[in-house]
Amino acid sequence: MNCVRRAAQGFTLVEILVALAVLAIALTATARSLGAAIELSREWPDLDVKEGDADMGGRAFHWRQETGVTPAARMRRVEVSVFLPGTDSMLAKMTGFLRQTGPQSGPQAGPSR
Repeated sequence: MNCVRRAAQGFTLVEILVALAVLAIALTATARSLGAAIELSREWPDLDVKEGDADMGGRAFHWRQETGVTPAARMRRVEVSVFLPGTDSMLAKMTGFLRQTGPQSGPQAGPSR
């Protein structure tokens, strides 16, 4: 009798490790982009969308930073997404919140005389 056993269908360990490595690279790029944007710009972020390209781990990535409002007046929501260049295929998305530590922007009162 010839019995052919079929192996269980699933992912191999190598495939899982490769997927985790790609995810780790994408999340690292996202964290660096968000960290660099926060460290380089100590100013209160404008409500806008910024985009750029970055190389990490020998691979090219495209990132998008969207800054939005929150119910708290002195907080901003910053969302950074990482894509493969030339595609809409999102690899990772990170959301963070920034608190305004200085005086609120707007008309400043001058010194009284």
